[in-house]
Amino acid sequence: MDKSTAPIGLFDSGIGGTSIWKEIHNLLPNEDTIYLADSKNAPYGQKSKEEIIELSFKNTEYLLEQNSKIIVVACNTATTNAIKELRAKYDVPFIGIEPAIKPAAFNTKTKTIGILATKGTLSSELFYKTVSSLEGINVIEQVGYNLVKLIEEGKLGSPEIKELLEEYLNPMIEANIDHLVLGCSHYPYLVPQIREILPESVKIIDSGEAVAKQTKAILEKNNLLNTNSHKNKNAFYTNADTTVLKSILNNEYEVLNKDF
Repeated sequence: MDKSTAPIGLFDSGIGGTSIWKEIHNLLPNEDTIYLADSKNAPYGQKSKEEIIELSFKNTEYLLEQNSKIIVVACNTATTNAIKELRAKYDVPFIGIEPAIKPAAFNTKTKTIGILATKGTLSSELFYKTVSSLEGINVIEQVGYNLVKLIEEGKLGSPEIKELLEEYLNPMIEANIDHLVLGCSHYPYLVPQIREILPESVKIIDSGEAVAKQTKAILEKNNLLNTNSHKNKNAFYTNADTTVLKSILNNEYEVLNKDF
């Protein structure tokens, strides 16, 4: 059976993974997509590994019911805590999203880089292994407490977020970082506010473009790339209020409330 016309499935703990979806949509305009925002259970970053795995299974099973040909785990916390278990349990290609620590470490001139991520990502075994493999690089880790919660509440650009960002980023500036890695798919939406705080010389890195390229590569490898030229279908589901997800998509797409 030809599965090339089946949709790409994506899930995140909320609206943040739309930053990944946008990169995939731009690179692969022929592909249909299904996006799940598990906002009812956000943020994943404060949950136990076992809870994150269970939620990831739940989201995956819904996407497979919708005939997804590949699943993008558009959430750093879910990737770093559950990707191994997902690949072992389900017979479908998975694309994960990890903080882009290695490119930052490779390009740093000051030998000091910062990472802003969730507690779940920073405390994961996968993240620990990545950081441990770096030699001679000072990695300043900061948990972005409450940032996901405020983004999910529709408070982008708010004074509350600015205050938290200043608290989290100023010590990194004092330590002379020249790269800031965004280790949560929600955080690219904070770049305008982050840019106001960081010196111009500090490069901000997120994983969106790399994830889109990897998705394309895996689709090609598995002969799953949709080469049909058609108006693609993009479905968005949330198990919470639809307002914030609609606004982050500039009200261009219908968002359905669904208990998945």
